[in-house]
Amino acid sequence: MRPTGGLHLGHYHGVLKNWLTLQNEYDSYFFVADWHAFTTHYADKIDLANNVNEMVVDWLAAGINPNTSTIFVQSKVSEHAELHLLLSMSTPLSWLERVPSYKDQQEKLKSKDLGTYGFLGYPLLQSADILIYKAGLVPVGEDQVAHIELTREIARRFNYVYGREDDFEKKAEAAINKMGKKQAKSYRSLRKSYQETGDLEALDKAQALLKEQQNITLGDRERLLGYVEGVGRIILPEPEPILTETAKMPGLDGQKMSKSYGNTISLRDSAAQIETKVKRMQTDPARIKLSDAGDPQKCPVWQLHKIYSDEQTRSWVKDGCTNAKMGCIECKQPVIDAIKNELEPMQERIAKYQKDPELIKQIIHEGSEKARTVAKETMAEVREAMGINY
Repeated sequence: MRPTGGLHLGHYHGVLKNWLTLQNEYDSYFFVADWHAFTTHYADKIDLANNVNEMVVDWLAAGINPNTSTIFVQSKVSEHAELHLLLSMSTPLSWLERVPSYKDQQEKLKSKDLGTYGFLGYPLLQSADILIYKAGLVPVGEDQVAHIELTREIARRFNYVYGREDDFEKKAEAAINKMGKKQAKSYRSLRKSYQETGDLEALDKAQALLKEQQNITLGDRERLLGYVEGVGRIILPEPEPILTETAKMPGLDGQKMSKSYGNTISLRDSAAQIETKVKRMQTDPARIKLSDAGDPQKCPVWQLHKIYSDEQTRSWVKDGCTNAKMGCIECKQPVIDAIKNELEPMQERIAKYQKDPELIKQIIHEGSEKARTVAKETMAEVREAMGINY
C-alpha cells in the first residue's frame, strides 16, 4: 500500500481482510510502498515518516501478524530499485502505455502532472516488487489484474532473453543426475509426458517433485522447471493474481473508494464523523420526496448494504425504498451502526500500538532485513543471468 494518507474502509475490505486469511496459508510479504507514493505525489509535501509508521500501526490493528508475515518498507530494500532498472532495459514502452490504469488515472487526476516516467513506469516497479520475491500469488483487486498480467509478460520476456544459457541442456541434465536415480527417472518420465502429449497433470507433478528436492541448488531447480516446459531456465517465475472477495469497495459517491476521489471513510474516523459522512451520501436521484419510490440499484448506499447488511436487512431496504415506506436517513442507519461496530475495536488497538513507537520501528526493521535477504538472493541470480556478476 502507498503511504499517501490514512487507510480507509476500501483498504480494509478490499485488501486487509484478504491478507488476514492469506497470512495463515502462505509465506506472506506485506510492504509499505513509499517509493510508489511519489508516482502521483512527487510535488506534494507528504509526511512519509509518520505515514509509514501509522500505516503499519493500522495493519497491526487490523490483525496482520509480524510473527507469521513479513512486514517491511519498500525503500529499505534497495534491490527493488535495481531490479526495476534492469527490467526497464528490456520492457517495451508500448506495454506500459497500454496498462488500463495509465490513461484512466491521467483522466481522473487532471490536477496533477502525471506526464513523468515515474508514473508511466510504476507498473514496472510493481512488477519488480513482485518478481524479486518470486511470488506465486499476488493478492489484488480486479482493477489490478492487468498489472499482474504485465508482470507475467515481463517475467516471460526476461526468462526468454536471459534464461537461455549456452550450455543450458548440459546443466539441466547434470542437475537431474543430482536428484538420485529414482527421482531422476520420475522427472524424465513426467517431462516426456508433458512435452509429447501436453499432459498438464504431469507438469504439475514434475513441478511438485522439484519443490521437494533437497539435494539440488535453487538455480538447478529453476533450470529444471524451465527444462520440463521445454524453455530456458526460469529465473523469474510468473505470478498469478488471487482476487479479494470484495475487490471494489464503494465510496461515498458510488465510485471505488479512494483517497484520490475524496470519497472515503477512514479507519480512524470517529463515530460522529462516520454518521455525518453516511448521512450526507447521495441516494437515488429519483427520490425527491418521501413518497417517491426509489431503486436501490441506483443508490450508492445500497452498495454498502451489500457489504454490511444481512439478507433480512437488505430485504427491508428493498421493500422500504421501492415502495416508499421509509426515508433515506432511516435506510442509512444500519450501515452507520455496522461501520461503527466494525471500527471501534480496531481503533482501540490502534491507540494501544501508538503508545509503543519503538515496537513499530523494531517490526519494520526486522521485516525489512528479512525481505532484503530474499531480495539479495534473487538479484544475485538476475545479475548472473545478465552477465553483470563481475
